[in-house]
Amino acid sequence: MLLLQAVFLPIILAPVVYLVGLRMGKNVGWLAFLIMLYSTGLVLYSGMSNNGSLFTNTRLETYSWNPIGNFGLYLDGLSFPFAAIILILSTTLAVYSMPYMEHRVKEEFHETNKKFSADALNRKMALYYSLYVIYAAGMLGTVLATNLIQFYIFFELMLIPSFFLISEFGYGERAKISVMYFLWTHVGAVSLLAGILTVGYFGGSFNFVEIAESGLPNSIRIWVAIAISFGLLMKLAAAGLHVWLPYAHAESPTPISALLSPAMIGIGAYAFLRIFVFILPSVYQSIVVVITLWGLLTMIYGGLMAYAQDDIKRLLAYSSVSQMGYIIFGMGSLYYLGVTGSVFHYVSHGTGKALLFMAAGSIIMQTGGVRSIRKLGGLGSKLPITGIAAMIGFLAIVGVPPTNGFQSEWMIFAGAFGGALESGSTSKLIIAALALAVTPITAGYALLTMRKVFFGKLPKDFENIKDPSLLMTIPLLFLCALTLLIGIFPSVITDGLIPLLQSAFGGMK
Repeated sequence: MLLLQAVFLPIILAPVVYLVGLRMGKNVGWLAFLIMLYSTGLVLYSGMSNNGSLFTNTRLETYSWNPIGNFGLYLDGLSFPFAAIILILSTTLAVYSMPYMEHRVKEEFHETNKKFSADALNRKMALYYSLYVIYAAGMLGTVLATNLIQFYIFFELMLIPSFFLISEFGYGERAKISVMYFLWTHVGAVSLLAGILTVGYFGGSFNFVEIAESGLPNSIRIWVAIAISFGLLMKLAAAGLHVWLPYAHAESPTPISALLSPAMIGIGAYAFLRIFVFILPSVYQSIVVVITLWGLLTMIYGGLMAYAQDDIKRLLAYSSVSQMGYIIFGMGSLYYLGVTGSVFHYVSHGTGKALLFMAAGSIIMQTGGVRSIRKLGGLGSKLPITGIAAMIGFLAIVGVPPTNGFQSEWMIFAGAFGGALESGSTSKLIIAALALAVTPITAGYALLTMRKVFFGKLPKDFENIKDPSLLMTIPLLFLCALTLLIGIFPSVITDGLIPLLQSAFGGMK
């Protein structure tokens, strides 16, 4: 029952977190930290193997769930990287949130001219952390699910607490933005539901391992593919379906931005692979060219839009759109190495983009709410730890060794070229070359942002600022170390993933 504990303990303890928070205020973050740390330990322990390779073990827990099928939780080479990053980021950000959210809540009282009191602060912090642990559990349950209905329930469970986290604690027109976020993502979820209900009905079961793809009539296969793809590409914020993301991610409280962008949106990639590669492989082949081109378009669009942003959080939001393009592009390679790169890119984008949003949060907090890049400059001398974290985060998404981003990107493109050469397709080769040619877009906006924010002349208003407290800087340094360690030792991700994908793509090359 290790995985069951990891998923449900945060949900069960959420009311306790709220009640304790009413007395402890921001310090209830330590309780949330311990809950998430326990779940993290359970998942890491479940993935450990006794044969000398780290995190290559598979674990299946099933429980009767009549008449729907079985309620199950499954940890394997595909789900482990997603589950691990969700939990590591959730645990790390529980600590980071304590000083940041206390500052944000006090700032909100000042903005709205509401009467501030310690009890009001405690109520806000209690609400934040109780929603926070449910949100993390929803993401974890989604990537461990073994049943389509169970998967959808957890998929929706991600949306509800994140909606309230934006509407209650966000910036700007947070009420409108939270509704827009919910409507856009919920439309995608409804489309996904239509697709998976059809698959379950004609496939004879809602349990992943029992679904028979052959049961789907040929006449509806393309419609099932469109419905599921639309829902998941909405979650991935693919170009054209991304409209909600720049608003939601930019105006969320920064710790939630650091979960929405690196962790939540990439879950669409996990679902894409789990459903199409392992359940509906022949259906996937009918849409793979569209998926590949959509990924390429998303890479370009998100990157170019990042150049046009002055708000540092909106820039990072559009950067996430672009990085999702890399993941989508890799999934379209139909080659084990390219798909391995996509999954690995979820990990590298997870740590790298979390670093960047957290660094942005430090800047916003220490400069009194300044988010405009043109109003910043020279901060490297005053915020050295924040600057180092931002640099490592940008290097990770650019793909510079020895960061984990280098490992994921070379796998994506090696897989794209390998799949093209193996199939003998000139068109695939051209698409792979185009995708490789647009990668400097990321390096351009990353280096420009670093130069504008951390170098040059320091504005007089910022002469007395410094890095934030240890509760914010230690999480930054931890993620810096993790980004480099995974880049140097990629086997913690690939040892369990590559054999699984090699067997899955044996008939799809």
